[in-house]
Amino acid sequence: MSNEIVGCRMMWEPDSKKNTQMDRFRAAVGASYGLELGNYHDLYRWSVESYADFWAEFWKFSGIVSSRSYNEVVDPSKGVADVPEWFAGSRLNYAENLLGPRHEDDNKVALYVARENREEVREVSFRELRCQGALLAAAMRRMGVSQGDRVVGYLPNGEHAVEAMLAAASIGAIWSSTSPDFGVTGVLDRFSQIQPKLLFSVEAVVYNGRTHGHLDKLRRVVEGLPGLEKVVVVPYVAPQEDVDISQIPNSVFLEDFLAAGRGDHGQATPQLEFEQLPFSHPLFILFSSGTTGAPKCMVHSAGGTLLQHLKEHMLHGDMSSGDVLLYYTTVGWMMWNWMVSALATGAALVLYDGSPLVPTPNVLWDLVDRLGITILGTGAKWLSVLEERDLRPAETHSLRTLHTILSTGSPLRAQSYDYVYACVKSNVLLGSISGGTEIISCFMGQNVCLPVYRGEIQARNLGMAVEAWDEAGRAVWGESGELVCTRPFPCQPTRFWNDDEAGSKYRKAYFSKFPGVWAHGDFCKINPETGGIVMLGRSDSTLNPSGVRFGSSEIYNIVEAFEEVSDSLCVPQHSRDSGEERVVLFLRMAAGQAFGPALVQRIRYAIRSGLSARHVPSLILETQDIPYTLNGKKVEVAVKQVIAGQAVDPRGTLSNPEALELYRHVPELQGF
Repeated sequence: MSNEIVGCRMMWEPDSKKNTQMDRFRAAVGASYGLELGNYHDLYRWSVESYADFWAEFWKFSGIVSSRSYNEVVDPSKGVADVPEWFAGSRLNYAENLLGPRHEDDNKVALYVARENREEVREVSFRELRCQGALLAAAMRRMGVSQGDRVVGYLPNGEHAVEAMLAAASIGAIWSSTSPDFGVTGVLDRFSQIQPKLLFSVEAVVYNGRTHGHLDKLRRVVEGLPGLEKVVVVPYVAPQEDVDISQIPNSVFLEDFLAAGRGDHGQATPQLEFEQLPFSHPLFILFSSGTTGAPKCMVHSAGGTLLQHLKEHMLHGDMSSGDVLLYYTTVGWMMWNWMVSALATGAALVLYDGSPLVPTPNVLWDLVDRLGITILGTGAKWLSVLEERDLRPAETHSLRTLHTILSTGSPLRAQSYDYVYACVKSNVLLGSISGGTEIISCFMGQNVCLPVYRGEIQARNLGMAVEAWDEAGRAVWGESGELVCTRPFPCQPTRFWNDDEAGSKYRKAYFSKFPGVWAHGDFCKINPETGGIVMLGRSDSTLNPSGVRFGSSEIYNIVEAFEEVSDSLCVPQHSRDSGEERVVLFLRMAAGQAFGPALVQRIRYAIRSGLSARHVPSLILETQDIPYTLNGKKVEVAVKQVIAGQAVDPRGTLSNPEALELYRHVPELQGF
């Protein structure tokens, strides 16, 4: 495929001389099956047509550590809606793949731990991580934690969360976590459904220059979890002698909990034992956002999570033990789980806890230079904020080691591509990636073997049979459609927690729109010339005025290019009488900029010129704030419901829940 694509501006292209892991895998597949796979697109087609063979080849290529091999990759008679079992008969342990045997006596740095307004960056070697995991696992076993029990973290993004998760995984317990910025109701909505036995938390956190006490929230969470047997409190901000945990039921300090792990060993560290478990054994429970209802509890398997993450890290990202990865995330977002799996490649992780804008907006770029970070991941919103502030890291930082910038959470605007290549680094792979909590990974994303085109995700990922479908269930190319996956993949949730035997909630969530086919709930467009993808927003907030369906991101890409506009929100409003739909666009103005008729007229013209007359919103209004989830996603559906007069309880899942009230009684929206 030529790199010269009409109408698509190429921003980066791969080094044709570099022999990547993707290249080596493609060569291995070609040799094994006698295939001529000339490029990535050939390999992709084979991977979805022969998906069982693909996953078997990758199992071998990735060097998965297992005590028993599999009898069958997957039953070929089962479709994606059957949620088939993968790699039946195999036995493995997720934590063993991250910690050993490759790292059993390894002094290489596994974790760099950095925190807001702290000069010190703590280093944790693979050996230290293994020792701490062994102590925690021994303490867990001593208190009765066993396979299938739930161990949860209400923790910041630091070494304690990684260590506790790995200890739980080594036993075969199920890990789930939320971050300290979640409110009490939001945490209980999640944890009360899965009834944990053990909880880890902290006494306080620091964010945006302020210390936020955590013990009162923790007390109320613990009181709402009657089955909880023990709470381990980590003195995180203050020294232990200054922390009073007497009001927290069943609580102990981390130091005392670890002492129980030493038990009869005295000062010696117990051996870390890895329970050998089925591929489908539950590893993580992740939760949907819960902005419009009770969060769904998605159970992810140890093998499916590991294999999928390794595919994305090794093949799509060409990650190896020489890499240093920082993904700016909290433990309440699936990107934390995704990031931690990178330990299995031998790469080091940078765990940053705090605001990415304090003490300066350069805090993450400073870490890139200081620690030699090679892969930096972030939310699309952060890049927009840096652009608004006219930050130019290319002029203030070396960024010599940085070869990849990843972005997710919301669609990456086309203007952000311009910003990164002009103001950050001209020869970096800017990878927009997209998937979800539902699959704990990506359907599409970065690709070291393909060019980056402005405004496009590079390609669909190997083994993921993704298409865009119209309302009639037909694949459309170059047009907007529903993102679907037509064939099984190993990182599907094995089930929803507390679902019925038939999996009714699961089936309703993903298979009710197109029977037998996974409908992800996103709206996208696949470019038939480049193979790239443009994400167009959630399909449950798809705009459909006069029968023309389009995604909100199509509007955002145009509107947020205006320097007068700081942010925008585009939602549908339905008439109570006629059932007709109109599109309403809200603008949050940039500092020092005024909203007025002249700006509205220019925006209408830009949308009409860039898209069509039918894309132009019926109303363009000013707003003082736009609601976001804690993970940085615009909350369109909840605003749509508020506008319709429905009661919406965000229940601790929004970073700024008060913003919803701005949309409750907007005069211009009345009487439609």
